[in-house]
Amino acid sequence: MFLHWNVDPILFTIPVINLSLRWYGLFFAVGFLLGYYFANREFRNRNLNTDGLDKLLGYMIAGTLVGARLGHCLAYDPQFYLTHPVEILKIWQGGLASHGGGLGLILTTLLYCKIYKYNFLNLADLLCIPTAFVGGMIRVGNFFNSEIYGKPTDADYGVIFDRIDSIPRHPVQVYESISYFLISVFLYIVYKHSQKRGSGFVLGLFFVTVFSVRIVLEYLKPEQASYDMNNSMLTVGQYLSIPFVVAGLVLCILSSLLPSLRNIINNNVVSK
Repeated sequence: MFLHWNVDPILFTIPVINLSLRWYGLFFAVGFLLGYYFANREFRNRNLNTDGLDKLLGYMIAGTLVGARLGHCLAYDPQFYLTHPVEILKIWQGGLASHGGGLGLILTTLLYCKIYKYNFLNLADLLCIPTAFVGGMIRVGNFFNSEIYGKPTDADYGVIFDRIDSIPRHPVQVYESISYFLISVFLYIVYKHSQKRGSGFVLGLFFVTVFSVRIVLEYLKPEQASYDMNNSMLTVGQYLSIPFVVAGLVLCILSSLLPSLRNIINNNVVSK
């Protein structure tokens, strides 16, 4: 009764130039393009200048890929990659970490905002909505690649990844992708009704929700790090998620308090 999953990771190959399109790359690209469409629409709705959006897309893709690759190499298999640094460049062989991708995305967006004179928190509140959606698309790509699978399970919804072994496992990629899609919808609703909140509130919610989901679902995954965690109760992915959750809580609290404090100060000044 278990679902057997044995999809070829390669969607098709162009023989003349020996170029292959993989499912993962397709979902990655589609996610970013849909995210770009959403950002473009929201910019127009808010009468914001859209001239720099094409450049922003390039910054985001570069930051995500570079950050995700370095995150995987340095957090999950540092001994191998630090002794074989050239292997870090071979991104086509696989190995991307979402925490590194998130950090790279933040840094390149900060750089973009500094160059093109955007308010970072205002822009980040908008961008985290399509970012959650892109995260869901990437996890769909992981499912098609039969990677980042879960621990064994006897549940009827277990999936046998034939390219891995004959053991039914939690399709944790599906759990994660559905969670991120739902978070994207939730963030959009909050974004539309958060005018009374300060800048950064939606971004804080993004950190809290996405990385809390990651912490919970890590319990259904085998440890992905190449080194021994010395019987730690938490995985590397959970340790890396905790700072994002804390940062998100701080952002939510500060963005909620600052408008109220500003009103109190203004009222006191007026009354005097």
